[in-house]
Amino acid sequence: MKTLIIGASGMLGHDLVRAFQELRHDILAPPHKELDITRSDSVRDYVSREKPQCVVLSAGFTRVDDCESQRETAFAVNAEGPRHVAQACRESGAKLVYVSTDYVFNGQKTGPYTEDDPAGPINVYGQSKLAGENYIRELSRDYLIVRASWLYGLNGRNFVETILNKARTVTELRVVDDQKGAPTYAKDLAEAIAILVARGAGGTVNVANSQTCTWFEFARTILQLQGITGVDVRPVTSEEFKAPARRPANSILSGDRYRSLTGKTLRPWKEALADYLRARG
Repeated sequence: MKTLIIGASGMLGHDLVRAFQELRHDILAPPHKELDITRSDSVRDYVSREKPQCVVLSAGFTRVDDCESQRETAFAVNAEGPRHVAQACRESGAKLVYVSTDYVFNGQKTGPYTEDDPAGPINVYGQSKLAGENYIRELSRDYLIVRASWLYGLNGRNFVETILNKARTVTELRVVDDQKGAPTYAKDLAEAIAILVARGAGGTVNVANSQTCTWFEFARTILQLQGITGVDVRPVTSEEFKAPARRPANSILSGDRYRSLTGKTLRPWKEALADYLRARG
């Protein structure tokens, strides 16, 4: 199968290329200058010329706090971009796979969010990603929306690297302890997406590493696994931390539908994190 991966140079994109190559797909991975999702003509021309059978859209404006001050850019990339890709896929007959986020939810639910729970994003990033989802549902004939959470990986900025970098220069870290979710390794997410595509899955599917924690627990585990001592990790509330963008207090995603489709469960987040730390050296 010929598969186009949009955002192949990004953190998740690198792992998607590898995961789909293992399925013996013929991979297209154009640079941004060759395929710009904010321009409908750029997307349409590329897709009509190369004729991929599957398009995986992993590109996005993912800096959550920056989205608050750059709303126009966030919607241009995360909403209008998917709209352009969905239109091109509809015209060409390609399947569209879109990587979305747990931040489409408001965090007020007490248990894990299922794919059928109503969305209600509380920040610009989540609003723009939900708009992208809605365009895809409206325009696509064959689509798969994968919602992931708290993503980190080898080829991009992420929370793990932020904690490790700060730990080199400070003796105290303040980390939010009233937001719960599931840290997800990009390598595991990419492999799960490839499995879903291979099985012809459609609609919306949650994919995250199993078991959950707070950002505080995540940060403390990062330092423990890396053997870093002498840094005090102090739990704070979201109100004390005062990030520009609000985050949902609960963004835990139910993995039931993924299990029903594949018979698989992603490994626990601590196991995946240990693997990541070994891989980064």
